Amino acid sequence: MPVGTKNEVIAGCGMHHAAVQTRDWEASLRLYRDVLGMKPVAEFGPPERKIMLLDTGDGSHMELFQPTATSPGEGSPTANDPITHVALATTDTEGSIEHVRQAGYEITVEPKRLNLGGLDVTIAFFNGACGESIEFFQVHQ
Repeated sequence: MPVGTKNEVIAGCGMHHAAVQTRDWEASLRLYRDVLGMKPVAEFGPPERKIMLLDTGDGSHMELFQPTATSPGEGSPTANDPITHVALATTDTEGSIEHVRQAGYEITVEPKRLNLGGLDVTIAFFNGACGESIEFFQVHQ
């Protein structure tokens, strides 16, 4: 498929972010922020579990989750560990989630508008064909 083709089914579709459950918050920040040069865009979450969204450089993002006492550990058989979900960018979260609902996929989080550390977004989640968690992520300007 040629670069820059337009998705005719999901409005504004593209890769927004991959979410990683870190096992070591500081080591992950050193890698993604300091070594790979990804710029923090937003930091949010409760004090006991920071979440940071970093711009990879092309407008797509890496989302890091600080570990908690119940986070999967090394060698954990937990599904998707350490990737927690994949987020697809959209310009129409409601229409996109309705499209996958009509196709028979399980909606796990209905569309909701949030402020993530200064980033105004609408998000929604559904389970993919193999149980993977997929998020629609719409940034409001």
